[in-house]
Amino acid sequence: MIVDAHGRRFRNLRVSLTAACNYACTYCVPDGKRLQPAQHELDGDELAYMVELIVDAAGIEKLRLTGGEPLLSPKFDEILPRLMSLGLADVSLTTNGQLIDRKAAALINSGLRRINISLDTLDPERFTAIARGGDLATVLSGMEQMRAGGLKVKVNMVPMRRRNADQILPMLEYCLERGMELRYIELMNMGHLRRGNEYLRDFISMDEILEAIGARYEFTRTDAPYDSTAVRYEIPDQGFFGIIANESEPFCSSCTRLRLSSNGFLYGCLSNSASHDVKPLLDLPRHQAMARLQGLLVRALHDKQDVSFKGEVTVMKFIGG
Repeated sequence: MIVDAHGRRFRNLRVSLTAACNYACTYCVPDGKRLQPAQHELDGDELAYMVELIVDAAGIEKLRLTGGEPLLSPKFDEILPRLMSLGLADVSLTTNGQLIDRKAAALINSGLRRINISLDTLDPERFTAIARGGDLATVLSGMEQMRAGGLKVKVNMVPMRRRNADQILPMLEYCLERGMELRYIELMNMGHLRRGNEYLRDFISMDEILEAIGARYEFTRTDAPYDSTAVRYEIPDQGFFGIIANESEPFCSSCTRLRLSSNGFLYGCLSNSASHDVKPLLDLPRHQAMARLQGLLVRALHDKQDVSFKGEVTVMKFIGG
């Protein structure tokens, strides 16, 4: 097992099935440009095999499928059953929800127990303005299908001062009424937001989010796993919400996440553009590939920030959010 000076090791693997996305969210990509598949993306068999190697080499316990938008990937139907068979403690999926209608049966029948759906507003016009793609009603319908199918649904919202700050309470109430847990994600200083003042103009802190919620609800902070990215709160007799406070309450010192991009690169940290190419391992005998992979994992773990997120020019959706 590979452990660094902070006692961190890789426990959580996020696997990007594709860099392509059917949205062009304002906080993710500039100029409304939809992300396309990366050059030389791994095929389903290659990606599944690499995940299997990483799980064994690093002692991975939890896995999340991401993108771009994972349900866009032609690999999805092939790779999901294979990853579900790995015997991990938890396998989940993050999606924008736009294509759930097409994949509902596969998702419900796969054995997945939970799904994260990204949604930043309940207002149709602002939905279109933020996502620059898709349709709100389709996403809400997909959520209901997942709930009806027995999956636990979490909703991810990025509050932004000029775009959806007034949705902090409506989104919470919508989720509480339906037994879904809302996660507010502080705007991250990444990609095109590293240039200019847009990030500073739109950033809303954890204290501001809590102040807005506290004007209507009483809540208490609850315990969370030591390597959780979210600070979690309970509203008595109504439900829970969380805040991923990467700026207000950094969690770098306990981060256990590793990311595998769709084109075969390992990323140990969102705040570090360093990457490690695993494609050459595909041509090696398994025992040699495992030995080489151990070395790459050591380097990826070393890439992590010691204390807090520093910001990075990397576009998050290329490496699985």
